[in-house]
Amino acid sequence: MTSFPDVQSRIAAYEAERPVPYTLPEVPASSYVTMRDGCRLAVDVYLPQGAEPEAQFPTLMFFTPYFRRFKRTPGSTAIPNPNTGKFSDYFVPRGYGVVVIDVRGTGASFGTRDGFRSPSERLDSAEIADWVIDQKWSNGVVGATGISYLGAASDFLASTGHPAVKAIAPLFSVWDTYSDNYFPGGMQCASLTQIYDNLMKGLDLDQRAYLKDYKYYASPDYLGPQPVDEDLSGALVVAAVAEHQANFRQTDFMADFSYREDGLPYDPDYSSATISPYAYCDGVKEDVAILSMSGWMDGAGYANGAISRFLTLDKNPHHLLLGPWDHGARIDVSPWRASEDPTFSILGAVLRFFDTYLMDKDTGLRSDPPVAYFKMHEEIWAEAQTWPPKPTQLVLHPDQKGGLGTENAEGTASYQCVPETGTGFETRYERIAGMDSRDYYCDWQGRTDLMLSFDSAPMRENTTLSGHALLDMTARFDAPDAGLFIYLTEIEADGTERYITEGILRALFRDEEAAPGNIRINWPFRSYRRDSARPLPLNEAQRIRIPLLPTAWTLAKGSKLRLSIAGSDKDHFKKVPHGKMPNIMLELSETRLVLPIELEISTI
Repeated sequence: MTSFPDVQSRIAAYEAERPVPYTLPEVPASSYVTMRDGCRLAVDVYLPQGAEPEAQFPTLMFFTPYFRRFKRTPGSTAIPNPNTGKFSDYFVPRGYGVVVIDVRGTGASFGTRDGFRSPSERLDSAEIADWVIDQKWSNGVVGATGISYLGAASDFLASTGHPAVKAIAPLFSVWDTYSDNYFPGGMQCASLTQIYDNLMKGLDLDQRAYLKDYKYYASPDYLGPQPVDEDLSGALVVAAVAEHQANFRQTDFMADFSYREDGLPYDPDYSSATISPYAYCDGVKEDVAILSMSGWMDGAGYANGAISRFLTLDKNPHHLLLGPWDHGARIDVSPWRASEDPTFSILGAVLRFFDTYLMDKDTGLRSDPPVAYFKMHEEIWAEAQTWPPKPTQLVLHPDQKGGLGTENAEGTASYQCVPETGTGFETRYERIAGMDSRDYYCDWQGRTDLMLSFDSAPMRENTTLSGHALLDMTARFDAPDAGLFIYLTEIEADGTERYITEGILRALFRDEEAAPGNIRINWPFRSYRRDSARPLPLNEAQRIRIPLLPTAWTLAKGSKLRLSIAGSDKDHFKKVPHGKMPNIMLELSETRLVLPIELEISTI
């Protein structure tokens, strides 16, 4: 496979040659599996059809809160398992057993959810793994994967140290639930909690009217969770859903986590760490292979999560794949895409990975560079030994005339933060809550006019940013707190404005700390703990370093780069502070934008 020029072509070639010797069962077998505390979890089992009666298979596990299967109206053609169906449809004919589990408090499973990604679910996953390897069709080898919540659940399973778990593929999933998702930069993403809470009311509580706003669950043919085979009358699923009525509510739950690793008022041991994979990563055995995958528009920081997992679990066989995708790779997000649907085979990449580490096939993956990433605008794949891919730094300085150049500037630039600035509703934040976004930042033109902006000279050559850009700013504020929203925009030669990436920080959390061993990163780390929160001293100069979300983006020759600073994103984040918004007085001589670029020559 190494004769192919890039990772996409190698995966496509492998997928094309890979035999598909089996078929999918018409319906899976389903049953309840009883946990240590008596809670019964609903489980679907899909086995390859056409195999010898005594055949055994490696098993892929999917732990979902989004229904393992829907009950449907008779004759319906709606997909019964929109959350996991593409995985079972793909992997079972290729020789894998697939087991899909309604996590406790969801679907047809009994129990109550005490929180988002509860630690009880982590313990459940190991018990389900025990049950799997006891089945006659299991060969004793287990993997786990899935998108978002399910990806983090695969982290949880591996962290139990279960000996049967040999490989996991956390796809588009967090490492730190606080900073990667709900509180990027310490700012609460209020829109996410409300949208997600409505989705879970529709699912957990079986209040189907809420589901009409979520494309993947909106079919009127869906009649609630599918009962397991033994529940012929449907009485058990009714009893299970009745227990779900006591489930946590997302808006209330996340509001109690304003400070990272601060415990709940009634349970000091239950914190944002409790629901984050990093807190358990010491339990992951070093022989467990890992595929971390994310995209450049993957929510508020899921790409950070994939990179941090990769850097932290560096003793494991580990592969990192970063592409032109939104959350779950539903869409190719590049403005220069050939088609809305991704041309890259996500399932093919996962197949090649599991074939390597669960079936011990010679797929060529072990000889690939561990990192593959897509350069938007250039529209090509590149590979590297680590992340970032050893780029050169280009340092630019804002000036009083609104320029952004290579020479340090004197003076100040003043900006009065206003609550009207926003990013619209075709952004990286809608898709993570289940919205069906299709054309990202299509209305970006003119949005930075309300912000403090600085433009570079036109690029002399095509210039690729690959990594985390960093704004190192010194400023004075006339309020005790501020929300800082930093944006990079490509302004093409014809004036078209393209959103590239952004960085967010609540100024209260400006102090940096050394990153802990379970969250290894190569950008500034903040603990976001209560004891790290420090109000801004009024009108005193403060140095604040703000990392932007990672990207690989090629600025075209003749394009300008715009740096913009704002104090709000009204469409997604709560207002900070609650009253008068601050004036920012930027000290230009002590402010610089550090860009990770792949060119050695001067580009401006």
